[in-house]
Parts: sequence; C-alpha cells; structure tokens
Amino acid sequence: MAATTGPAPRWPIPTNPPVHDPILFAQAMRDMRLTWRARGVLAELATGYDDGQEPTISALAGLARRDRSAAEGREAFTKAVKELRHVGYLVPDASTSTGVGERLLVDLAPAKDAHLVLDRWDHSAAEEGR
Repeated sequence: MAATTGPAPRWPIPTNPPVHDPILFAQAMRDMRLTWRARGVLAELATGYDDGQEPTISALAGLARRDRSAAEGREAFTKAVKELRHVGYLVPDASTSTGVGERLLVDLAPAKDAHLVLDRWDHSAAEEGR
C-alpha cells in the first residue's frame, strides 16, 4: 500500500490497542439487538483513540460528504448512535453534560446479555464447510 502524502489524519490510528475485553467485543459485534449500521459505529468507537484524540459524536456526524467518502450520512449515523445509547453500549461522558459536542464512552457490558443467533439445527463447523 502506497504511503499517502498530505495532512495528517484528523483522528489518527491509536498507538495503543483498545482495552476492551475481546470476548465482550465479539459478542457485541454479534448482538442481534443491533443493526449492522449500529455495529459498525460501535466498532469504530471501540477501536480506541489516544487521549485527547477522541472524536465527539457531533464531529463524526458532521463530517462533510467529501470527508466521509462512502460512509453513511448524518441521519443514518445519528440513528445508529441512538440505537447504541438505547441498548447501553454508549454512555454519556460525565464531563460533558450539555449534549452539544457530547462525547460518548463505549461500554461493552450490555454484550453479556447479547441476543446471539442460536444454532437451532446443531450445525458443526465441518458441515458448514469450515
């Protein structure tokens, strides 16, 4: 992959890995209470940001069309955030109470109660071709 030149990314790749429990993260990514869109937003926010680099929800929702390329628009993003807040995966940061430019923190605790797709037919990995 060729290196790009130009300005640095607005929200750079973190230098430290996320601190979330990988099992809870996997369960969250398979939680059928969430739409695919909400799972994508949760994955983005759970990947971790270095201190001081975290985007606010307003900043992510307000990305200009030219900046977000194929990413969905403001309305779709806002719906996904509301969904994640409703289930409990995103909680307001206590240090921001106004709601304007609000920073939401990822909480994977709801993944303990994730609604996972059950194997109703007792398929094995070999039967599935894996």
